[in-house]
Amino acid sequence: MSENNETNDVQSIYCRILNVAEGIELPAVQLKDGSTVQTGTVAAMLKNIERFNNGENKEGDEARHELERCVPVLLRVGLFQLFTPDEWINNNGQQDNPGRRFVGQLAKQYHAEHSS
Repeated sequence: MSENNETNDVQSIYCRILNVAEGIELPAVQLKDGSTVQTGTVAAMLKNIERFNNGENKEGDEARHELERCVPVLLRVGLFQLFTPDEWINNNGQQDNPGRRFVGQLAKQYHAEHSS
């Protein structure tokens, strides 16, 4: 699948998840490194964490899949420099949040596998 087709697919999924008004498109942004990032990634992640916490957390569930897919993008744009993976995992004394913990674990794993 080409990057353009993948971007269109992600955009369509995010529009559906976020219940975006018909006819509205979420633009993709090209970063200095040449990679493309779909706007709406953080908003879709928050919605997918909610869905994950409400039971869409099994292998093959869309919310889980979308959380897995968004972590590399969120690492690239620096979200986990603002809130470290450990902060996501530990919830900082807040009520247990399995979706948030899952994202933190994915970020920690992805970073370990892809750091030099």
